[in-house]
Amino acid sequence: MALYAIGDLHLSLAGAKPMDVFGDKWYGHTEKLKRGFSELDENDVCILCGDLSWGMSLEESIEDFRFVDSLPGRKIILKGNHDYWWTTASKMKTFFEQNGFRSISILRNNAYIYGDKAICGTRGWFLEEETGSGHDRKIMLREVSRLKTSLEAGGDREKIVFLHYPPIFQNYRCEEILQLLRDYEVKTCCYGHIHGKGCASAFEGWSGGTQFRLISADHIAFQPVRIVD
Repeated sequence: MALYAIGDLHLSLAGAKPMDVFGDKWYGHTEKLKRGFSELDENDVCILCGDLSWGMSLEESIEDFRFVDSLPGRKIILKGNHDYWWTTASKMKTFFEQNGFRSISILRNNAYIYGDKAICGTRGWFLEEETGSGHDRKIMLREVSRLKTSLEAGGDREKIVFLHYPPIFQNYRCEEILQLLRDYEVKTCCYGHIHGKGCASAFEGWSGGTQFRLISADHIAFQPVRIVD
């Protein structure tokens, strides 16, 4: 059993949003994902760090979920900025149960236990990327609250944090999230959202006692990264 992570699958099996228009790396990316996941077995766990499907609703995304459910291992999903299908946890759980998607779980205001570690996370927020209005700050603080709830749910175990938005990018720092990582002594934080040429500007390495890793799909050649054995 091993713990893996990958972000930004950007699936569109209904055909509405072909990703190869975003660069050669994305050509045939669904097949690349299938090959990448073939390294996993049914006992492994993979965190999907947001932007899973381009569908505008759960129903529009059903083929994408069917694909994800067919991949080896247990999948734990969190919200990305393009996951417009995302709704309440109860509605998503009901949808998954009704359609027989048994390998997909939701990371939202909770934590999952993995051996002596706790899997924690939330979407996060990129305040500078938005308008900077009071409303945007309110959203950011809500995400901070959700991360704190998740970290608390992890109890005394060592915590691994998964986000969609990077808390550090170029000159931007989300100090509220970074402070939580320090407060809870988080040693590993994985995030997605950054693609293409932007990957060269992404921060990967140690800061404040936490190692940050970019795991967006195109950055890691569409193959989930092993986080813990």
